Amino acid sequence: MELRNLISFIHVAELGSFTKAAEQLGYSQSTISFQIKQLEEELGCLLFERVNHTITLTERGHELVSYAHRVHALTEEFKENIAKESTYSGNIHIVTPDSVCEEMLDSCYIDFHNQYPNIKIKITNADTSVMFDMLDHNEADAIITLDSHSYRKDYIIAKEEALPMHFVTNAKSHFAGKKNLKMQDIINEPFILTEYGQGYRRVFDKELAKQSLDITPVLEIGRTDIITRLLAKSNMISYLPDFVTKDLIESGELCYLDVCDMNIEIWKQLIYHKNKWISKSLKSFIEYIKAHEFSS
Repeated sequence: MELRNLISFIHVAELGSFTKAAEQLGYSQSTISFQIKQLEEELGCLLFERVNHTITLTERGHELVSYAHRVHALTEEFKENIAKESTYSGNIHIVTPDSVCEEMLDSCYIDFHNQYPNIKIKITNADTSVMFDMLDHNEADAIITLDSHSYRKDYIIAKEEALPMHFVTNAKSHFAGKKNLKMQDIINEPFILTEYGQGYRRVFDKELAKQSLDITPVLEIGRTDIITRLLAKSNMISYLPDFVTKDLIESGELCYLDVCDMNIEIWKQLIYHKNKWISKSLKSFIEYIKAHEFSS
């Protein structure tokens, strides 16, 4: 059984397309089709059902996915173990929300790079649903979510932490220092929020809906560093994780609002797919994050 045929099979199964698999692997579509046909003939079973230009895994195809991943992982592990280089090297693709990306680069990237200078990291920003889709299609090595708690049997949670969230505004706001505020007290104030439908903003909107409330923000933007700078210059309000606002709270430019009827649990989670082959470089990244504070 040819390893390259198994790898092509994995890509077709994950992407649901011979064409997309060919593009990702740098083959022609006819080559991919021939490799899958070879695999089916060798195994004596049909791996994909082909109906009206769409393909779906057969029952045997589903069974083979797990075996194919294990064979690929063992092969890569063996190649890595016999490699002459003693240094850690390779490419890692991590997908995060904007705010986590900013925090990770500011707080730990230089230290990680100094320890592993030959590891190249690509960071992509995406919403939680897109992150899991990328994991499913092996387009990301690991993700860091900032959302409600996620648990699915196909994923490994390498690290997780519940994060405190607060309504935050300019320290000179007339709401500063007031106790036991209700959402009704601030609902008509100008809000700056992260994009609609993404991450903790989606969880926030769901909680508002439970109270039959709705906020129409004056600005929606994913860049939390911009949000905090605008809050420091205005009378606007936002709802953000504490690690985003910590420095401006400590400097006295921003303050937390004591809103007592909005209790949302947001989690930060480092997740990878259970079938993902963990290279030395990816393992070093995961172990580094596990050994350091998740939020600064």
